[in-house]
Amino acid sequence: MNTKLTPAELGRMTLGSAMVAVGVYFFKFPNHFSMGGVSGLSILLGQLIPSDLLTPGAINMGINVIYLILGFLILNKGFGVRTVYCSLLYSALVQGLEWICPLTRPLTDQKMLELFFAVILPALGSAILFNTNASTGGTDIMAMILKKFTGLDVGRALLVSDVAIAGAALVIFNIETGLFSLLGLALKSVLVDSVIESLNRKKAFTVVTQDPEKVCHFINESMARGATVWKGQGAYTGQDQYIVLAALSRHQAVVLRNFLRAEDPHAFMVITNSSEIFGKGFLRA
Repeated sequence: MNTKLTPAELGRMTLGSAMVAVGVYFFKFPNHFSMGGVSGLSILLGQLIPSDLLTPGAINMGINVIYLILGFLILNKGFGVRTVYCSLLYSALVQGLEWICPLTRPLTDQKMLELFFAVILPALGSAILFNTNASTGGTDIMAMILKKFTGLDVGRALLVSDVAIAGAALVIFNIETGLFSLLGLALKSVLVDSVIESLNRKKAFTVVTQDPEKVCHFINESMARGATVWKGQGAYTGQDQYIVLAALSRHQAVVLRNFLRAEDPHAFMVITNSSEIFGKGFLRA
């Protein structure tokens, strides 16, 4: 596993961890939204074990530290420095916010509004971390351990665990809080994947043209991207055509589309959204 970090990656990891911490502390904890994971378990234990010392933030940090220790002992090389950094930073931020800005009640009286922020901020933060091959640890580490030693369907096991934690809020708190927790869990499961896909979204261009040199020159020189060309034939006209394939960012896609409209108006374009493009300049395989 590559443990070398660039300043940009470190910045993204810090931003992602901070977003998760803000969402958990300011919106999950005061509303008792137990949407699974370590933070949800911490909320439940904080209610069951009333103590000035064993606050949800302290419990959250304790559980994450235990998972990190297990990761070091069990996972060895499969346990990344990125996850260690993000897990410790996230836990420390939650604990620090508890000391610096203690909350005795939710920020607003709009529970649905707070639920959205309790879901959106951690989802955005988690997506940023995912794109940097990191996470805030917690149940992710347990999933790695289970995957190593058992034949369990880890994804399903974690989903059952999250549902059980969210459902426990029905009993430990009240029906309203439990239902909000279950709704938040459902929203989270959809939103995280959507955000990750959106952050990774690129454009795959397929251009049918009779002037591939002009198109490829523009792609290579003006946008510093590569392209692949192969020869084809129009099924109706029988004329020789050239197909140019290129993968671009969303901004570059707009630039190329405008160029083709101006310089090659007869070109046929197919523009496809893709969130998984592997190779130089894109995701690592």
